[in-house]
Amino acid sequence: MHVAVLGAGTMGHGIAQVSAMAGHDVAIRDVEREFVDDGLAAIEENLQGGVERDKVTAEEKAATLDRIAGTTSLEEAVADADIVIEAVPERMELKRETFADVEEHVDDGAIVASNTSSLPLTEIASALDRPDRAVGLHFFNPVHIMELVEIVVAEQTSDATLDAAREFVESIDRTPVEVTDSPGFASSRLGVALGVEAMRMVQEGVASPEDIDAAMELGYNHPQGPIALGDVVGLDVRLDILEHLREELGERFRPPQILKRKVRAGKLGKKTGEGFYVWEDGEIVGTSGDWGEDR
Repeated sequence: MHVAVLGAGTMGHGIAQVSAMAGHDVAIRDVEREFVDDGLAAIEENLQGGVERDKVTAEEKAATLDRIAGTTSLEEAVADADIVIEAVPERMELKRETFADVEEHVDDGAIVASNTSSLPLTEIASALDRPDRAVGLHFFNPVHIMELVEIVVAEQTSDATLDAAREFVESIDRTPVEVTDSPGFASSRLGVALGVEAMRMVQEGVASPEDIDAAMELGYNHPQGPIALGDVVGLDVRLDILEHLREELGERFRPPQILKRKVRAGKLGKKTGEGFYVWEDGEIVGTSGDWGEDR
């Protein structure tokens, strides 16, 4: 298949990598060449890490990189695509504009997918003249490690589109779960509920971020605790999702003040070097500030 990925950030370059590793030809597009080059460099770094850990051969790394082409041209990226996956920032109007722009250049038989983690897919799909070709493909970070892909079915999604989306997910060695288009879908709604309660516990002085995370990692076998995961996802992203879910589902998703203060201070997590934790070279090296601000 020919796969077009729109957005070369954390999720976009991860989707491009796993698609190319599965044998698909991939075009990765972003609005500036610098962003494209950063995404390609991240893919190469991930693959080299796999080589060093004997998870990927040098030949597989080279073949994967050969299947990926970077561009700043939307038309060039999607012209021959069988499936287009947008991974642009979580803003409704941007995603709708992206869908509409894609439809001007894509083949009639192509699927148009969104990697949105929480925005209403039915509303995004309505930007298309043919919304039956729209589907959600919600990947998880880090994409090259996480096995799950949440397939989100919009009101307009056709059976043929759903079948093709399922086949694509399976072709890249991922496990699909199907959910209807509802606020937060399944994974984000449950994950954010756990994350926001963990933040409230930090704010109230119940326990430190380290101990809350250790409790979930050791007691519930979570690969990463909810506080650290929030830092990895991005605290600004967490806040946006919570505000959306609060509007749709009620006060149980009200963002805690500690999260709002972090975002206002620009402490967004791993990507800025500080959130609930302090990060260096992608690793936690300390905790940010005092916990238990409401004690």
